[in-house]
Amino acid sequence: MISVRRSADRGHADRGWLDSRFTFSFADYYDPAHMSFGFLRVMNEDWVQPGMGFPTHPHRNMEIITYVLEGAVAHKDSTGSGEVLRPGEVQYMSAGRGIQHSEFNPSADEVLHLYQIWLLPRETGGDPAYDQRYFAPERRAGQLCPVATADGRDGSIAVKQDASVYATTLTDGATVSLSTTLTRKIWVQVARGNAIVNGEAVTEGDGAAIDEVDQVTLVGSTNGAELLVFEMGK
Repeated sequence: MISVRRSADRGHADRGWLDSRFTFSFADYYDPAHMSFGFLRVMNEDWVQPGMGFPTHPHRNMEIITYVLEGAVAHKDSTGSGEVLRPGEVQYMSAGRGIQHSEFNPSADEVLHLYQIWLLPRETGGDPAYDQRYFAPERRAGQLCPVATADGRDGSIAVKQDASVYATTLTDGATVSLSTTLTRKIWVQVARGNAIVNGEAVTEGDGAAIDEVDQVTLVGSTNGAELLVFEMGK
């Protein structure tokens, strides 16, 4: 079964310096029909103007993944981590019992475009943690590259949940498949371009919720696509 959450139907907030699209209820956007999907609680697409960002603020009990499409984000947190994240890199922050962090666009002229994703953790509490890794374009081209997994396999970031996150880029007509089981939940987010997901045409900003299938087939469509794929337990 597949259900598509169209880009145009997402929540929207424009604060001038920040333009955001919300797949699930977040902040002032509330839609009881779209609270989460499995362990996936937040799927925000943000455009941050040059020199702007989020000052220091707290998080607790959430697995947070940031995926940059354009520009860069400067990150600092209370674990002592201070990094700059660019396209091709994936950032992970396990908030645990509590963490404080800030995120800014350090550029004077380039807009920052990113996805921030929150997964509910397997267990609450625990020590906060930070990780950041680069995944080269060739690892994502025409194949599912694991960027975050429960066991940290194949150089992916280890997360505290029964979930695997993949990134892929597909040219027009290129196909890749994910074998799964009927008991798993799958979410496919179209970060860029156009694709066909299990026979359903999707475009930039769309998300596809899939369950009760044993295989997910992704095909690049017009101009190709960049996709994030989430496979989760129930």
